Amino acid sequence: MRAAVLGTGAWGTTFATVLADAGCDVALWGRDAAVCAQITTEHRNEARLPGIALPAQLTASTDAARVLAGVDLVAIAIPSQSARATLEPLRALIPAHAVAVSLMKGVELSTDRRMSQVVAEALGLKPDRIAVLSGPNLAREIAERQPTATVVASTSARTARLVATACSSAAFRPYTNSDVVGVELCGAVKNIIAVAVGIAQGRGLGFNTMATVITRGLVEITRLGLALGADAETFPGLAGMGDLMATCASPLSRNHSLGVRIGQGMTLDEAIAATGGTAEGVKTSRPVLELAQRVGVEMPITAAVVGVLHEGLPVEELAPLLLARPRKAEGA
Repeated sequence: MRAAVLGTGAWGTTFATVLADAGCDVALWGRDAAVCAQITTEHRNEARLPGIALPAQLTASTDAARVLAGVDLVAIAIPSQSARATLEPLRALIPAHAVAVSLMKGVELSTDRRMSQVVAEALGLKPDRIAVLSGPNLAREIAERQPTATVVASTSARTARLVATACSSAAFRPYTNSDVVGVELCGAVKNIIAVAVGIAQGRGLGFNTMATVITRGLVEITRLGLALGADAETFPGLAGMGDLMATCASPLSRNHSLGVRIGQGMTLDEAIAATGGTAEGVKTSRPVLELAQRVGVEMPITAAVVGVLHEGLPVEELAPLLLARPRKAEGA
C-alpha cells in the first residue's frame, strides 16, 4: 500500500514510522524544507523526535503533488485549527480511490466541526472514505516501538479495515470501530481534561485530585458524546479512558505539561513557548464548551479550563470549579 502523511510534527513522523513498519511505501509532506531533508537523508527528525532513528525507507518533501501521487491512504497530522486552510489547496491532488485518516484531535473554532467533518468538506470526500484514529498514542513511546493499541473508526467497515491493516505491526495494534463521533470527541476533550490535571498538579495538588478530575472528565466526555449520538461503549475503551489516562498522567503529553506550567504561574503565552509543539486543548476548549452549551450538557471542568486560559480566571480559583455541579447521585 502506498501512503502519504501530511505533517512532519512528532505525531505525523511517528505515524509514518508505524506505516513503514507495517510494510507501507510511505512519504511525508511538510512545509519545512530542512526537516524534510533531514528525514529523507539522515532518517531523523531532531526538532520533534530527538534521538529517534527513523526507517531508512521514509522520505519527506515539501512537494505535495509528488507525495500524494498514486497513494491509497492519506494520513493527516496537522494542527486542527489550521487544517481547513492547509487541506483545501490539496483537494485536487487526492487520488480518486484514496481514503483519508484523520490523526487530529480537536474541534474547529468558529464552526464547532469535528476533524472528520473538516476533512470531508476541505477535501470533498464522502464519509465512507474517511477514518479517524485515536487512543493512548503518545508519539515518542510509539516511535520507540513500545507496545500500544489504538482505535480506527469509520462509517465504512471496509475503510476502517483498510486503515487498520495499513498500520498494524508487532508493536502497534489497531481495533476498528464504527463510532466516529465518540472516538473524535474522546480525542478532542481529553486534551482539555489533561490541561486541568496539569494545572492542578502545578498548584501542588496530589493524586486524589488527579483521579477525581480524570474520572469526572470522562463523565463530561461521555455526556457530550451521548448527546451527539455516540456509542456509550466507546468511552470506557481505548479512545476514551485509555487516551485520557495516558494524556493526563504522562509528562510526554504537551497538554498536561502546559497545564503544569500554568499552574506554576506562567502566562498562557509563556507556557505555550516553554512546552513547544501544539497543545490542542488550548484552542479546542472554547469550541467544545460552545458545543456542549448548544446541546445542553454541563461541563464544569471544561468551563474552568476555558476560564483560566481565555477569560482571566485566576489559577487559584480553578480547583473549586472542577467540581462545581450540584451534589447528586454519581451517575445522575
